[in-house]
Amino acid sequence: MRLHFDEKADAVYVRLDDSKIVESQEVQPGVILDFDSSQQVVGVEILGVKKRISLDDLKEIHVKIA
Repeated sequence: MRLHFDEKADAVYVRLDDSKIVESQEVQPGVILDFDSSQQVVGVEILGVKKRISLDDLKEIHVKIA
């Protein structure tokens, strides 16, 4: 899994695996899901990040594995 923040575009992209993206769908305003050929989500893009979360919070990512 990879996470990329593009400050100029004000977007965060989370790529779950390296499968080829065959379709994308905006499921909420500014939230786009990328799907592979099996209709599995392989990526998530969030636009307008600065309106949703502070940059300080974005710099500190916490991962919780249950």
